[in-house]
Amino acid sequence: MTEPLFAVFGQQVSGKDLILIGVIIQIMLLDIVFSLDSVITAVGMVREIWVMVAAVIIAVAIMLFSAEKISNFVNRHLTVKILALSFLLLIGTSLIIEGLHVHIPKGYIYFAMGFSVFVELLNLRLRTRTITPVKLRAAYLAENQNPPNE
Repeated sequence: MTEPLFAVFGQQVSGKDLILIGVIIQIMLLDIVFSLDSVITAVGMVREIWVMVAAVIIAVAIMLFSAEKISNFVNRHLTVKILALSFLLLIGTSLIIEGLHVHIPKGYIYFAMGFSVFVELLNLRLRTRTITPVKLRAAYLAENQNPPNE
């Protein structure tokens, strides 16, 4: 894999180099997908161009600095991944409906998304707690272990 396969502009290219180039292309494509996701969300939620631009810049900055942590968190919690996909579906549906010239007040969409995040936060919090079994009192146990003679 490390032996040169061909040369480009005087640089030797090996199989390892081709694999690394493939990985870099995949990372760039994922960044583009995440950026397009942010653009679609921003376009679907607001009308002002500066808000759209700010949303894209913030999304890219967050992805650059915390992509690994976010990815690990989402991979550990499948319901968060499903929630994010449902938000994309909600925004996509909203865009289609608005394309048909039917106006949906943004407050409804914001409320639905906020309520969904609130419920998911409750679910995440409750799932992290350990469930302790119900303990019966000694008197009840003794009664049921020795049933009365009939």
